[in-house]
Amino acid sequence: MLTLGPIAFTAPLILLGLVALPIIYWLLRVTPPAPRHIQFPALRILAELTAREETPARTPWWLLALRLFLAGLILVALAGPVLNPAAGLPGRGPIVVAVDNGWAAAGDWPRRQALLDDLMDRAGREQRRVVLVPTAPPPGGEVPGPLEIRRAADAWAIADALEAHPWPVDRTAAAERIAALSGRLDGPAQGIWLADGLADQSASGADAALTEAMLRLGGLETVLPESGRLPIVLTPPEIAGDALAVAAQRATASGDRTVELRVLSDDGRVLDRREVWFAAGDRSLSVTLDLQTAQRNAAGRVIIADQSTAAAVALLDERWRRRPVGIARSGSGHPAQPLLSDVHYLEQALAPYAEIRADDLSALLPSGVAVLLMPDTGTLSADERDELERWTAEGGVLVRFAGPLLAANPDTLVPTPIRFGDRALTGALSWTEPMGLAPFTENSPFFGLSIPAEVQVSRQVLADPTIDLPEKTWAALADGTPLITADRRGDGWLVLVHTSARPEWSNLSLSGLFVQMLRRMVALSEGVPGAAEDVALQPIRTLDARGVPGPAPATALPISGGAIGETPVGPTHPPGYYGIDEQGQALNLGPTIPAPEPLADLPAGVSARGYAADAEVDLMPPLLAVALGLLLADLLITLVLRGLLPGLRPRRAAVTITAGLILAAASGMWSERALAQDTSADDFALRASTDVWLAYVRTGDTTVDETSRAGLETLAQVLSRRTAVEAAGAIGVDPASDELAFFPLLYWPMTADHPPLSQTARSRINDYLRSGGTILFDTRDHAMSSPLGGGPGGQRLRVLLDGLEIPPLLPVPPDHVLTKAFYLMQDFPGRYAGGQLWVEAEETLIHDGVSSIIIGANDYAAGWAASPDGQPLYPVVPGGERQREMARRFGVNLVMYTLTGNYKADQVHVPAILERLGQ
Repeated sequence: MLTLGPIAFTAPLILLGLVALPIIYWLLRVTPPAPRHIQFPALRILAELTAREETPARTPWWLLALRLFLAGLILVALAGPVLNPAAGLPGRGPIVVAVDNGWAAAGDWPRRQALLDDLMDRAGREQRRVVLVPTAPPPGGEVPGPLEIRRAADAWAIADALEAHPWPVDRTAAAERIAALSGRLDGPAQGIWLADGLADQSASGADAALTEAMLRLGGLETVLPESGRLPIVLTPPEIAGDALAVAAQRATASGDRTVELRVLSDDGRVLDRREVWFAAGDRSLSVTLDLQTAQRNAAGRVIIADQSTAAAVALLDERWRRRPVGIARSGSGHPAQPLLSDVHYLEQALAPYAEIRADDLSALLPSGVAVLLMPDTGTLSADERDELERWTAEGGVLVRFAGPLLAANPDTLVPTPIRFGDRALTGALSWTEPMGLAPFTENSPFFGLSIPAEVQVSRQVLADPTIDLPEKTWAALADGTPLITADRRGDGWLVLVHTSARPEWSNLSLSGLFVQMLRRMVALSEGVPGAAEDVALQPIRTLDARGVPGPAPATALPISGGAIGETPVGPTHPPGYYGIDEQGQALNLGPTIPAPEPLADLPAGVSARGYAADAEVDLMPPLLAVALGLLLADLLITLVLRGLLPGLRPRRAAVTITAGLILAAASGMWSERALAQDTSADDFALRASTDVWLAYVRTGDTTVDETSRAGLETLAQVLSRRTAVEAAGAIGVDPASDELAFFPLLYWPMTADHPPLSQTARSRINDYLRSGGTILFDTRDHAMSSPLGGGPGGQRLRVLLDGLEIPPLLPVPPDHVLTKAFYLMQDFPGRYAGGQLWVEAEETLIHDGVSSIIIGANDYAAGWAASPDGQPLYPVVPGGERQREMARRFGVNLVMYTLTGNYKADQVHVPAILERLGQ
């Protein structure tokens, strides 16, 4: 590499071609004279016969200078000029690059990839060979082979394909592979370690072994992330009464750090979000999530929003859900003596794991319980039996317990016919003793549970022998007599426990087995049977290194049902869901790794730097673009000199053409970047005023802004297909610096950490609203009962609206123009359905009746957004293509409303509207 001040050349030998410029000068000097067109009048032919000496015309000096400059420019461009070149790679000899590609590197993986590309580029310039050493084990747990010394180009291809994995690194194994290189290298090598910043606690001295192995090869440079970018580990929630307690840990305790916790459903819907913070000096925090039962049962995972690692995701399964369980009160209870009440034992067994509702049967069924426990009851009326049959067929789980009343008054609401009376296994007239339970069979949901020897049954009701009785038996006594029978009824289950729920007929209710059996019966409301210890749980869905769920890879292996809580996350068992028939148990990364610790001090002789990108700029593309412009200019000038473009003076045409093409080439290089960054107000105004654009406010959150752009781009395509509006697409704006008057509608999504508005931004927004603009504020809080709801988005909107001229608002009335601007509709869904849409309370004629403020909460852009091939980017909730279509229709109505005003409210249109309504 040749360095000349701030510019360096990666292929300096090409500059030797500049020596040939004198030869090019000599070759370009002479050109044949341009042909002349001479008139041939018959009478003047003799006057034109004067003999004149002709001399060859020479190339004009300015054209010769242009061509020499063009040739020199191409040679300089091909020499690989670089502005502000980065320092060369340290040392000499091969480059050994160790890359931490475990879970902790996933959050900053794009920066590591960029640095890897830069290292491979520099190694190629210096013609140095490269050894690439990933420190995370490969998928499947295969033992990697010996390291290979490759050319930089070959190593570059491998580096591009390198990816982070959702399990920890193994620096001990990487150190052993590097140590084996010592006899295969010619001379000393330079080591570069792209570290994730955390200590490897899988083995004692793993970090020291890696640095020592690399130092033995030669020098070592370590690249470390900033302390504020070190990952955070989230542990699965613990059940704390009616709430979930979530704990998080960070590697360092320096400074305050704010993070956002989100509870997501399986389809990605946000159920709850809240900001929490690590105080200075604290490395851990605990947050209590007090969720409603419906939210808790729908929760699929808890995540840290600004972290993109598998350790920042806690997957939830049936263990963290609370099913609403109803317990029907019966006349056999003893309220004054709870130990004599069936309800007391059922409540004590399930209270930590389910929402208990104890009430009369007539009040429980309408309340929406998933499971109904019925202790020993008297005779059921025909209406009660019919209602219970209907409720069970619709998916409910009815669990009945026997007792003296059922034994004396058997009915038909049982899984199998039972005999009148009961069987006593103890007493003065009995020949038998209390009997224990037989092992559970494979067709039983209790299969795999251990049966304590002290559990004894002394009394039960008997089932009539039938052909299908063995198939309906879930539990039996040691002599084979059924103790629990069950039958599928529609989408639900009807279960009968042939003994009492209190210790009157057995001591089962005093054992831990009783709790486990009840929990598995409650889990039947979602069809999640307990996993036996000897059942292999197949991988269903797993997380990648960024914490994104997806299909399980082929390298993932099954886990024994009884060992999932003790299985460490690794190449053969990535974090995710493991189970049978799409019903899984969660294997999380957080509990299987130790608390994060920062990388210890590096030994002497090891230099360290950060991942900050260099300011190096490749000048070859812009120089070649300018050369192309000059080449076109030379072509046009040649056509002028040959007389093929009559009416143009050669010298003036040369200056005009050359200047125009150079400017065109320069503007073509930078126009896209300038438009993307909105660095020029004139360019922005030109772009915004030449077409109809759908504008959104940039929030600073990359995910939200990209969703807004994709949603409005999709809406623009829908408008072009269905209406006369030809929208060019979506454009992001900053109210503080961009002119808003070009856009009739602004879509403004809310984020919990939306930056505050400056005074300039408030003034610009107020001017925009006064001049007839409309802003759709989307709090994205799903549903709200007031314009400024209590969710995070609504709370932030309340702060942002301070200082803005906001008129009184009311929910969209049934006859509002928004309901009939293009489509006839009464609901306004987005990604979510329901909630209210708020507009100005009074329509004025100043802006043709268009509301300046519209506030909703249904995440409209996410409901509109689709990929370039038309596939939706986000699921809609509660779901269905019908909701997505209605969301896009609302978008069409919204744009038509802001563009056309209230003309649809004119009485002249009423007959046509009534005809469409079928009235």
